[in-house]
Amino acid sequence: LKPIATDDAPAALGPYSQGIDTGGLVFVSGQLGVDPKTGEMPETTAEQATLVMKNIAAALAQAGCTYDNVAKTTIFLADINDFSAVNEIYGACFTKTKPARSTFQVAALPKGAKVEIEVIAVK
Repeated sequence: LKPIATDDAPAALGPYSQGIDTGGLVFVSGQLGVDPKTGEMPETTAEQATLVMKNIAAALAQAGCTYDNVAKTTIFLADINDFSAVNEIYGACFTKTKPARSTFQVAALPKGAKVEIEVIAVK
């Protein structure tokens, strides 16, 4: 197992990796809409979702993957009413392959985030 570590995505907030590359599968930990350079998180759901997807792309790239390698995603929303805003940004990233997906409203997300997304990719 090879931990994924890149300065192009936010550092892990606890005792976990940004992701794990197993050689065949890549597991990217849940990403928040945090700017990896400033540590800041924008206010709107759309801005956060945009950063989430950029952070996922950075972690995938570190493992030699792109969105086209993603087989499964899980989206966590603080408010299910933000589904459309997130779905629009998410959908623009998956133009070639549409991965399997689950979406949940949760009671709360770290740092007061509005959206978190984790992915599993196949190398």
